[in-house]
Amino acid sequence: MQIGMKIKRLRLKNGLTQEELGERTDLSKGFISQLERDMNSPSIETLFSLLEVLGTTPKEFFDDSDKEVKVVYTPSDHTIHTDTESGYEIDWLITTSNEKEMEPVYLTLEENGQFKHFEPSLAETFIYVLEGRVRLVLGDNEYLASAGDSLYYEASDHHQLINAHSGKSEMIIVATQSYL
Repeated sequence: MQIGMKIKRLRLKNGLTQEELGERTDLSKGFISQLERDMNSPSIETLFSLLEVLGTTPKEFFDDSDKEVKVVYTPSDHTIHTDTESGYEIDWLITTSNEKEMEPVYLTLEENGQFKHFEPSLAETFIYVLEGRVRLVLGDNEYLASAGDSLYYEASDHHQLINAHSGKSEMIIVATQSYL
């Protein structure tokens, strides 16, 4: 069992950074990083504290019962989150994306909308613009992509997607999970 991978998946599922998880559990970001890479093992007390913050129980965490392998995902499997303040809607296209190596999402940016500002990571990201025009801010560089264009980048610098269109922009994004 890869405890570190499970902790990381739960952290990502809860939308927490390593630093945020560390703050909520009185652990350092470095320790969380080591746990997630299976370079360190938590004490029982630390593990239970992590699981509580991550919204799961030890029974659920350690349940490795046979799970049916799902191949086809329908719209009823999607999870949608709308952030009206930032002007975006994200649609997770598969229910178990937090358990996979890649995370496919459908992102809609409203006029003047912008997606989260991400910290550097070892993730790789592919974006296909379906409609509109988007601006990718990657470190000190900016890139524009219009409908039909693709973007592919290593997320080794701060990055953010911003709508550069007078209407809404829509795109499919696939990001690697294992290093987010």
